[in-house]
Amino acid sequence: DLCLRYGAVTLGMELKVWRDHEADPLVEGLVQLDGYLAGLGLGSGWLVIFDRRSNQPSIAERTACQTATSPQGRAIAVIRA
Repeated sequence: DLCLRYGAVTLGMELKVWRDHEADPLVEGLVQLDGYLAGLGLGSGWLVIFDRRSNQPSIAERTACQTATSPQGRAIAVIRA
């Protein structure tokens, strides 16, 4: 978990690693981040998933950003790298 504060701006982030023989950590990350954001009183946050599975394309090819909604309705920027 990361909490970045810069002046009046507060960002909540969750970092996950996707390894061989494990499920995609998206759902787990959204649930965990939701609780974190609730504690910070934030309505949105960032989930960063590092894909460390074997035989993946280069990081430049697999890096992508999408939006998701947490279980409690928060807007989440999902970064996959």
